[in-house]
Amino acid sequence: MPSSNGSEASPSFLLAGLPGLEGLQCWLSIPLCSAYVVAVAGNSAVLLAVRLEPGLHAPMYLFLCMLAAVDLALATATVPRTLSFYWFDSREIGLGACLLQMFLIHALSAVESAVLLAMAVDRYVAICHPLRHAAVLTTGTTAKVGLLALARGVIFFLPLPLLLLPLPFCGSRALSHSFCLHQDVMNLACANTTPSVVYGLTAILLVMGLDALLICLSYVLILRAVLRLAAWRERLKVFSTCVAHICVVLAFYVPLIGLSVVHRFGKDLAPLVHVVMGNVYILVPAVLNPIIYGVRTKQIQRRILSLIHITDRTPR
Repeated sequence: MPSSNGSEASPSFLLAGLPGLEGLQCWLSIPLCSAYVVAVAGNSAVLLAVRLEPGLHAPMYLFLCMLAAVDLALATATVPRTLSFYWFDSREIGLGACLLQMFLIHALSAVESAVLLAMAVDRYVAICHPLRHAAVLTTGTTAKVGLLALARGVIFFLPLPLLLLPLPFCGSRALSHSFCLHQDVMNLACANTTPSVVYGLTAILLVMGLDALLICLSYVLILRAVLRLAAWRERLKVFSTCVAHICVVLAFYVPLIGLSVVHRFGKDLAPLVHVVMGNVYILVPAVLNPIIYGVRTKQIQRRILSLIHITDRTPR
C-alpha cells in the first residue's frame, strides 16, 4: 500500500516492451527466443566440446569455457523473464527480483570482462614469451584466475543493489529496458542517489574500464612483437591466432559502449532504441562467441560435428 510520502514499502517496476509495437510483441519475440536458443545451444556445445576433447584442455579454451558459462548465465538471467512478459503480459517485476537481476547482469558482465582480459594475457604470453607459456599459465593458475574474476565481480557489484534497497521509489515505475539495470532503476528513486551514482561509475571504471585499457595494452605489446618478425607470412600466421579473441572483445565492448552512450546521451531517442540496445548488449556476445570460436577452431568444429553425428545415430 502507498505510504504518506508516495512511496511503497515493497515497490514493483514495469518492464519496457516494444513501444509502438505492442500488438506485435508476441510475433516479434520469435527472433529474441531464437537468439536465446542459439546462444544456449552454441555455448553448451562449446562447453561439451572442450570437456570431451583432450586437445582443448589448454588455458585459452578453459577461459573460453568460462566465457561460455558466463554467457549462458547472463542470457538465462534476463531473456526468459523478457519472453514471459512478451508472451503472457507479465510486465510487473518486484523490487527484490529486480535488484537480484540487476546484480547478476552487472556482476556477470564484470566476470566476462575479466575473462576477456585473461585471454588477452594468454595470447600475449603465448606470442611474446612462448617458452614460458606452459609454466606461467597452468591449469591451476587458470582456475585461480576464474575464481578471482568471479570474486571481483561479486565484491564490486554487490553494493549496487544494497545502495538502492533502502531508497524510496515514487512516481513512474516504468523501466526503459526489458530487464533491470542499475542506472535505470536508480533514476526512478525519489531520494538522493549521489552515493549510488558515484559508486556505480567508480565500479564501472575500475572494472570494465581498466580491463579494456589492459586488453589494449596487451595487443600493443603483441603487435610490437609481431612486427619484429621478418616475413609477412609469419606475421600474419602469428597474429591470426588473435583474430577470434579480438572479435569476441569487440562483440562484448561495442554493445556495452553503445548501451552506455544511449543511457548518457539518448534521453531524446525513441524508447524502442533503449529496448533494442539492451537486448543487443545481452544477446550479441552470447550468440556470436561460440560461432566465432567454432569457425576459428577446427578441433571444436570436429568435436561438435562428431557429437551431432552420434546423436543422429542414436536409436529412437
